[in-house]
Amino acid sequence: MIPRYSRPEMTAIWSPETRFKIWFEIEAHATTALAEIGVVPKAAADTIWEKGRDAVFDVARIEAIEAVTKHDVIAFLTHLAEIVGPEARFVHQGMTSSDVLDTCFNVQLVRAADLLIADVDALLAAIKRRAFEHKMTPTIGRSHGIHAEPVTFGLKLAQAYAEFERNRARLVAAREEVATCAISGAVGTFANIDPRVEEYVAKAMGLSPEPVSTQVIPRDRHAMFFATLGVVASSVERLSIEVRHLQRTEVLEAEEFFSEGQKGSSAMPHKRNPVLTENLTGLARMVRSYALPAMENVALWHERDISHSSVERMIGPDSTVTLDFALGRLTGVIDKLLIYPEQMQRNLDKLGGLVHSQRVLLALTQAGVSREDSYRLVQRNAMPVWRGEGDFLTLLKADTDVTAALSPAEIEACFDLGYHFKHVDTIFSRVFGAS
Repeated sequence: MIPRYSRPEMTAIWSPETRFKIWFEIEAHATTALAEIGVVPKAAADTIWEKGRDAVFDVARIEAIEAVTKHDVIAFLTHLAEIVGPEARFVHQGMTSSDVLDTCFNVQLVRAADLLIADVDALLAAIKRRAFEHKMTPTIGRSHGIHAEPVTFGLKLAQAYAEFERNRARLVAAREEVATCAISGAVGTFANIDPRVEEYVAKAMGLSPEPVSTQVIPRDRHAMFFATLGVVASSVERLSIEVRHLQRTEVLEAEEFFSEGQKGSSAMPHKRNPVLTENLTGLARMVRSYALPAMENVALWHERDISHSSVERMIGPDSTVTLDFALGRLTGVIDKLLIYPEQMQRNLDKLGGLVHSQRVLLALTQAGVSREDSYRLVQRNAMPVWRGEGDFLTLLKADTDVTAALSPAEIEACFDLGYHFKHVDTIFSRVFGAS
């Protein structure tokens, strides 16, 4: 985790202090469950909670023990025994390290998912506000980077809103995918621990029991989780690239907010660069890159190996912290985005009316001209305009083959900008609902 691209609440989920606190809760809940079924003394379980609940686990001490034991869970249990005393012998009864590690990892992923879902909610609110603000602001739609037909800026944002609504649903599903608990002992057979302990711990930790854990929780769950983060990151990049394109000097229909005192270039004082959305493009690449090793973690040897462990120690915090930061940054970009309707109109007019070519084409076909001839007539008048030789409406009115089929008024009607926006309300209703 790089502090530059981290936010405190998400970072805290992955701190050693949080991890050891979760480890303690898993072990303590398991001991309580064992006490309830008569395997360990209830007084011992109570003591473990009493002495450990508010304990501050010494990270440096645990690391020092691990330097000798070469085993992180044993190091923690040794330190816990120093805090709890003799009753600590009842901790970890019938459990294996993966029971603690995997259950903790899933708790952390669930908490991270909750923050990411909240991030998306904030982004959706910003997009919705700006979409309604510019619901009917005319702008040019582009295909292949070339002017196509008119749209509204609100429709651009409505598309982004719908996409992030889908991403929210994906995150909810990904959260459910990893919200499982394994307390099944060595190779997952429950030979030395009752399945009721797993059920108890799962409920206490807000998880569901893993149907079959084979000592480790199956990593297809985590592969889906990290793949989902990659999809969300791709949507972050998609919207970011739109902003970057709109901020290009030749377009300049929208741009990132430029604060007082901000500098765009060390060499050129005039520069206002889309640095935030360029940054988001880079961060999206990183989040996507974590999906592949998560998928490679699925194929473990037999009931378990630990080839996944080193991967997850990196991608767990890095992917969630990075995506959390990216979603927060994108929300700020959209919330403060500078939008220039006048420049949008100038760009709409830049091609001398060519953006209405399809309407003329359709009008000719409806007047009885074949589609092939209609296309030819429209194109032969469009190409001079493309080269900067006149405007489309004037050339069409001067073309006797066109005026043989359409009156001047009918040709002019094809240039009505509002015609393209008659279904904006329908689209907004589909995206945002009746409200």
